Amino acid sequence: MRKKTKIILWVVLAIIVTVVVGVIIYNVLNRGTEISFQEFIDKIRAGEIDKLHVDAYNWTGKVYDEKGNLVETYIAVGPSIYNYEDFSLFLSDNSIGANVCPIPNFTDPNEGSFLSSLLPLGGILLLALLFWFMMRSATNAQNNAMNMSKSKTQVQNNVKTRFSDVAGAEEEKEELQEIVEFLKAPKKFSTLGARIPSGVLLVGPPGTGKTLFAKAVAGEAGVPFFSVSGSDFVEMYVGLGAKRVRDLFELAKKNSPCIIFIDEIDAVGRRRGAGIGGGHDEREQTLNQILVQMDGFESNEGVIIMAATNREDILDPALLRPGRFDRRINVNLPDVKGREQILKVHARNKPLAPDVNFKTIARITAGFSGAELANLLNEAAILTARKGKKLIGNLELYDGINKVLMGPQKKSRVVTESDKRCTAYHESGHAVLACLCKHCDPVHEVSIIPRGRAAGYTMTRPETDDNDVSYNKLIDNICMTLGGRVAEELVIKDITTGASADLQHVSSLARRMVTQWGMSEKLGLVAYDSDQPVFVGMEYGHSERSYSQETAATIDSEIRRLVSEAHERAVKLLTENRSILDNMSRVLVERETIYTEEVQMLMKGATWDEVVAEMERREGEHEANPFARATAPDKEHIVEETKTEE
Repeated sequence: MRKKTKIILWVVLAIIVTVVVGVIIYNVLNRGTEISFQEFIDKIRAGEIDKLHVDAYNWTGKVYDEKGNLVETYIAVGPSIYNYEDFSLFLSDNSIGANVCPIPNFTDPNEGSFLSSLLPLGGILLLALLFWFMMRSATNAQNNAMNMSKSKTQVQNNVKTRFSDVAGAEEEKEELQEIVEFLKAPKKFSTLGARIPSGVLLVGPPGTGKTLFAKAVAGEAGVPFFSVSGSDFVEMYVGLGAKRVRDLFELAKKNSPCIIFIDEIDAVGRRRGAGIGGGHDEREQTLNQILVQMDGFESNEGVIIMAATNREDILDPALLRPGRFDRRINVNLPDVKGREQILKVHARNKPLAPDVNFKTIARITAGFSGAELANLLNEAAILTARKGKKLIGNLELYDGINKVLMGPQKKSRVVTESDKRCTAYHESGHAVLACLCKHCDPVHEVSIIPRGRAAGYTMTRPETDDNDVSYNKLIDNICMTLGGRVAEELVIKDITTGASADLQHVSSLARRMVTQWGMSEKLGLVAYDSDQPVFVGMEYGHSERSYSQETAATIDSEIRRLVSEAHERAVKLLTENRSILDNMSRVLVERETIYTEEVQMLMKGATWDEVVAEMERREGEHEANPFARATAPDKEHIVEETKTEE
């Protein structure tokens, strides 16, 4: 409604301006010829003036033809005449007289023309509108400035989330349960001299449920929940961030007990004194205000600040000290038991087939976060609806895992026979070495169907969720990853760009073994690098590396040695098992995808036609139960993705 009113006002203003400008142009174009007053009187005596108009000292005479058309206009400056009687008296005094000359049609100046009256009125109205718009603009600018300085906090008074909605993190729940008790019964702790924690920092990878935990605490305690993002404090105008922080805490104090949740606090809580931005940086001023509000001269009784970040390493130390963030809770990726619980929580409102087993799904989704598991179930539901089914089965769940990891299948992509054969040997090289290397995870699926950017993929499935990886397993992993390139060298007698991702993975793994994990005898137990992400503010002014050129050369030499030894081993193993490699690639060309059973048959010496016949027999037996052939990959152990050249 306000927008329509503004448009109407602008239209009215435009009409007035147009009319005023038109009147001015009309008067200028029809002003007439300026003559002396004596000449003007002579024309009156001569009867050349048909119509006379006197306005103060301005005399205007108009001449018309026989048809009444205006022919000429004369303008002169003379005595002031206000009415017809004055005009007659003037004629008599100047010996002009009515009997001497014809008296022209006299127009009373008080009557005036419509345009002449409209001109000053329009000017006054135009000035009034301009003044009104200026005042309105100033008021709007002031209101916008006031609104901009206000906190962009979202307030929820009745949070529905409970701890039962959060699965896979029992230890984190126990830590946060004490916060709930503090908010519910503060006297229980204050009588013992215990101080309520002023801040809780949730640290963990993206998608692990940090925001959900904060909402669950507010829901369990039944207190208001103030949520804001760290980036909402920072503006281009200096001082607005600090003002928003003050407004937020003042509002929270009025509604205590309550919870303030700052998501992505690293956006405003980065380490100060990095040499970038200076002490007058808006972000630093905002951070200073947060520090003062959390533990300054004023107390925030009943107000608990919860914050979430996945970059704890870049936060300012003053923000992490006791008295501000008293508790630091690590929200890690869920283990196999936690993944099973998360899947059950997100599957509450979804119809599932009777044969769905979340234990199996949880085991083959190692490394998935809670958000990825939720997305997995959503993709499975979409695939089920696309197929016209009523229940979500194992096949849809496993296809959902593949889609979350690498995108949808691209069966419509045109693949030449030579590319298909090359990809088949490439993936077979990975799969054969994965079976021959003792410490590699079992092969779960091998496919040459393009998916995402990969022309094919080989996937393994871990038996357990191991956090630590041994030296032998890393060496076997490098060897198996090089299997695709080695198979191309042995069979195709050429190399392709499809192994680019393999080479990057191998180089990165070997470098970390040498520089981070102390797995080189020449370099010893010394860490020359860190796996922490680079933060420009902390690295500013420091040297690029802290070791000599000789050590750098030794590092490069050790990396090259690890990769070369693994390459020689891969060549030897695939040469000795060339028949298995050929049979597996032939099966892939015929069937495009094989699973654990087919891989085991081939490794035991079965020919390609025997494997194809067995696959056809199983498909016939299980045609009524497609879930029996369901397969899935594992996120943390994707050993190869054949990249297509873009």
